[in-house]
Amino acid sequence: MSEDKFDAIVVGAGVAGSVAALVMARAGLDVLVIERGDSAGCKNMTGGRLYAHTLEAIIPGFAVSAPVERKVTREKISFLTEESAVTLDFHREQPDVPQHASYTVLRNRLDPWLMEQAEQAGAQFIPGVRVDALVREGNKVTGVQAGDDILEANVVILADGVNSMLGRSLGMVPASDPHHYAVGVKEVIGLTPEQINDRFNITGEEGAAWLFAGSPSDGLMGGGFLYTNKDSISLGLVCGLGDIAHAQKSVPQMLEDFKQHPAIR
Repeated sequence: MSEDKFDAIVVGAGVAGSVAALVMARAGLDVLVIERGDSAGCKNMTGGRLYAHTLEAIIPGFAVSAPVERKVTREKISFLTEESAVTLDFHREQPDVPQHASYTVLRNRLDPWLMEQAEQAGAQFIPGVRVDALVREGNKVTGVQAGDDILEANVVILADGVNSMLGRSLGMVPASDPHHYAVGVKEVIGLTPEQINDRFNITGEEGAAWLFAGSPSDGLMGGGFLYTNKDSISLGLVCGLGDIAHAQKSVPQMLEDFKQHPAIR
């Protein structure tokens, strides 16, 4: 790795890290992005739905070229018991204002595209490298250490996720409170575009977002979700970390039971 000093080093090539690098590179700064995974997005997870307002402000019309799955035009929310469901269903045409749109996404497709935008703007990207520690001079962070390499920068941005060990080493991330976190699991299930459109009463590249409360999380804090992609659905659930100890089922079993619910099956 180069021993030059950078204007900024970004740790983590998720959505936040890639967009931060893009904005700084556009401003003419010398930016380096370091990612522990083999590629941007390879270990990132989401439900996932992307609300367009922020990204539209940075990359106007991004959805034309970005690998988004579908534009959400149908919203559902269901309240489930073990055997029944009460569902609210809302549908509208695609919004005229791009900032009001939302899209279903798969992170292993979206994140590499965002990183490409940052690289095209001039940012440098190094995947497959773990940042082990921050370099400090007094109260100032002056760079990062990755193995035996030390890279200096005027600014270091930590975009390495909610459980940032680097942030914790600075005292910026407080001790974890289980009640502020949730564990999520999901499956991506392949379907043809025709099956998706028929089952969710949508057409063309329209998409559906469906949320569930009640039995998916065994009555505990949390819920289920379903998002339609181009040729698959993302089906999963979340459960509050502080409540898992009181659950009568494991989280994987909750997901299996959720998949067999009459509203889903």
